[in-house]
Amino acid sequence: MLPKVNQMLFYHIASADEEEAAIEYKSRIADEQEDFLLIENPLSEKTGRFKRLFLGDELSVYFTTESGIKNYFDSHVVGFAEDVIRLIKIRKPDPDRITKVQRRNFLRVQAELEIAVRLSDHVRFVCKTDDVGGGGISFLCDGKWSLQSEQMLDCWLLVPFKNGTIEHASFKAEIVRVVEMESGRHQAMIKFASISDSERQKIIRYCFEKQLEYRNR
Repeated sequence: MLPKVNQMLFYHIASADEEEAAIEYKSRIADEQEDFLLIENPLSEKTGRFKRLFLGDELSVYFTTESGIKNYFDSHVVGFAEDVIRLIKIRKPDPDRITKVQRRNFLRVQAELEIAVRLSDHVRFVCKTDDVGGGGISFLCDGKWSLQSEQMLDCWLLVPFKNGTIEHASFKAEIVRVVEMESGRHQAMIKFASISDSERQKIIRYCFEKQLEYRNR
């Protein structure tokens, strides 16, 4: 399914500036051509300010269907058009490259990211993830750490993006299951118990970028 005229697009703009890259903008689709979408100027709901886009700017975009499914794709600015207002021309996505993500069934990707885990005020450790998703993650750690189902954790995940920026996503999580591996290490599957929308969006954006990377290999 492709986005349609009058539909709202939400997106991040690729930037070496971490604060800028984290801002989510929205634009209405004003018109479409065979290979392009014409969108209105980006507006940040957080600041209430419009953003000027430039030729070649890379966008990480999603739109939501009436059934609540988020559809993600990459695009970039290819030109501008003068109408009653100035419109921005972006590349229309290839339907095969649109990633569908249900709100309650987030995309997961295999990834070795650094994660800091706090079990209590006196027990903390750093390890690597096994996979990452918008609803939870799994990580591998030494068997010496006492982990069990339903245990609550405070976590900080290091999230690198393809534009070179690195951010931290913090959240509280609940252990769903712990598996002891033949090596003696533990694999812990955790789900997010408390995470802000902005922190979750960082993880979803990373998963989206990784999936596109896998497809382009």
